[in-house]
Amino acid sequence: MNSKAYYGEFGGQFVSESLMNTLEELDAAFEAAIKDPEFMEQYHYYLRQYVGRETPLYFAERLSEKYKTKIYLKREDLNHTGAHKINNVMGQILLARRMGKTKVIAETGAGQHGVATATGAALFGMECTIYMGKEDMQRQRLNVMRMEMLGASVVSVESGSNTLKDATNEAIRAWAKTAEDTFYIIGSAVGPYPYPKMVKEFQSVISREAKIQHKKAEGKNPDAVIACVGGGSNSIGMFADFIDEKDVELIGVEAAGCGISSGKHASAMALGEPGVLHGMKSYLLQDTDGNIQLAHSISAGLDYPGVGPEHAYLRDSGRAKYVSITDTEAMDALLELCKLEGIIPAIESAHAIAYAMKKAEEMTETQSMIICLSGRGDKDVNTIADYLDGKGYLN
Repeated sequence: MNSKAYYGEFGGQFVSESLMNTLEELDAAFEAAIKDPEFMEQYHYYLRQYVGRETPLYFAERLSEKYKTKIYLKREDLNHTGAHKINNVMGQILLARRMGKTKVIAETGAGQHGVATATGAALFGMECTIYMGKEDMQRQRLNVMRMEMLGASVVSVESGSNTLKDATNEAIRAWAKTAEDTFYIIGSAVGPYPYPKMVKEFQSVISREAKIQHKKAEGKNPDAVIACVGGGSNSIGMFADFIDEKDVELIGVEAAGCGISSGKHASAMALGEPGVLHGMKSYLLQDTDGNIQLAHSISAGLDYPGVGPEHAYLRDSGRAKYVSITDTEAMDALLELCKLEGIIPAIESAHAIAYAMKKAEEMTETQSMIICLSGRGDKDVNTIADYLDGKGYLN
């Protein structure tokens, strides 16, 4: 197996023989595309004119005042469709067109990647099918409606935990049968190579912009960069341009759910062991026999039992630190951001906000951090309403 497919011991292409040629074709097309100035100009045109980039790096004045350090928010919630997911979809769907594919499929948890894929498919007149766990469809009814309005078929996946892991399984199965005319748009920094590299490439626009914006505001790099981690697409995008800046601390925030010790969490980095899932080797939640365990988070987008292979490598190499935040801590942070800054974040992003509040305690008033505000919270209003009604969220 080719060595470029790995990040240390993580990554690879653990797929059926029938998909190996498809992955080779995809890898060659991707590498050619990102070296083609015309393709990259087209990609950046759509980011500017359609997605609405660049997104602001907002100095959160009231939050900074309360927590006594400089807190900047990279406002990915202001992208068209409401999250960072569209950055990657634009790149992959333009690649799909370049390869002559006429159909796209995708998996989705919180629904934002599904909405972004359905949006891109509508824009370019492509047939679109989205696989989504039955439970996530109930949690994210608004996004299911949006996908259907955009012309996508949403397939309810009713197996396993009825969440993102199972939707991904189903999408990979469908892709294996239809790869000739169908492009699989993976939404997170997971899956067989070259997907983790592709997603990083198309999401790195987040850190590229943020680095320049922060230098303009502060004259230097931030002291810390913080982002939530499920599979890890917004975080790898937020980290990308800072990985070689050794003075910048990189912090990924996983979902601790009901608490790490409760067994109901999604912290693959905290308690996971290396294993193989969805075509990659990475840290996974699994039992002693290697069976994948159920992940739990109040946030549909972080409810995944693994993590992207580059994150696993960044953890083991010590370049990035991975921490976890409970459902309750995330919801408290969400409400705090609403009341202090007038911004309703996605529950996923609220995990990063919650840890930033803890991190601020060890920082000075002249230091600064950037938090990736990966998405907006209107998709989560039903979950938030249930939580505030005292129902919480139980698997």
